[in-house]
Amino acid sequence: MTMTAAEREERARDALAEITPAGTFGDLISETPEDDGVFTLLFAATMGGYPGWHWTVSLAELEGEQPSVLETELMPGDGALLAPDWVPWSERLEEYRAAQAAAGEPDETVELTESDDDDDHDLDEDHGDDPDDGIDFESDSVALAVGEDEQHEPEPETDEGSPEPPAVPVRKNRRQKQQQPGEGDEPQD
Repeated sequence: MTMTAAEREERARDALAEITPAGTFGDLISETPEDDGVFTLLFAATMGGYPGWHWTVSLAELEGEQPSVLETELMPGDGALLAPDWVPWSERLEEYRAAQAAAGEPDETVELTESDDDDDHDLDEDHGDDPDDGIDFESDSVALAVGEDEQHEPEPETDEGSPEPPAVPVRKNRRQKQQQPGEGDEPQD
């Protein structure tokens, strides 16, 4: 049985409706006859986040057989997987502000001045798990956080004129000898 172009489109739309909501595919873009009675129909993808993509439905029409759907899939079109051209931040910011003004929303962006761009923030500063974070090794006195039961005095500087790195207090491991059953029950001579 041979279908008309309108019947093929209706059959392809029914096949798409089985795998995706009807609002995610749009107009028929093209219908291409392939070899051996196969037709490929392309529909526009109308889903957000998929610009340039299309739905593909392949139908088979063989002599003496009912027309059947071979496959349906969402495929990227030419250039759909390419990143858009880079736009400088200043231009994107202008577009953002224009969109905010058109929507009647207040502009919440912050203008940076030269005084904001001083050395208040040290770019080399690491806020990770480094125990030396926040210690100024160039100053004359170095304060270390120590346990309440320990006290630490800074070590004197060397004759070379540069301070030594602070000594890290070492806690002694206090291991208690575990006794085996039967040992130590009686005093030893």
